[in-house]
Amino acid sequence: MDARRKAPADTSPSWPEDIFEILRRFDVRQVAYVPDAGHSQLIERVLAEPSMRAVPLTTEEEGIALLAGAWTGGQRGVLLMQSSGVGNCINMFSLTQIFRFPFLTLVTMRGEWGEFNPWQVPMGSTTPAVLELSGIKVLRASHPGEVREVVEAAAGQAYNACTASAVLLSQRLIGAKVFVK
Repeated sequence: MDARRKAPADTSPSWPEDIFEILRRFDVRQVAYVPDAGHSQLIERVLAEPSMRAVPLTTEEEGIALLAGAWTGGQRGVLLMQSSGVGNCINMFSLTQIFRFPFLTLVTMRGEWGEFNPWQVPMGSTTPAVLELSGIKVLRASHPGEVREVVEAAAGQAYNACTASAVLLSQRLIGAKVFVK
């Protein structure tokens, strides 16, 4: 290789790896998810980890019941979803209050920073309020440098204090999607 030519820098974000390490440290065994580009690196890490079980869902509310069952069976879990999926979960969020099990969800946001799809905007703009009205503590990460600290705080709340907690991973952090014909 020519000494003047540098190898391309790794441009993949490191924050998905930070999240993965936090989930391992908190002994999370079940990771429920609806496939989502914003969570794709984290999902790939979970799929490769023998101590974790990745559970693909057909709809997000299934994940809440799955996590309640995981807790009953002695395992911790996390629900990965996009902000549009929060609307699908409103009735099931009551389980987190009634059964007071540790609930952690990581929500990739749509409908904000540079959104091209008008259908994503209504749920994206109401996601924090929907979660809060459902009794879920909401934290937000908008920059890569704060993801570790925010997810760590939410995981501590969820798993140590049996508090329903959500981390909103802003669209600015994950990157705005673009429409391509």
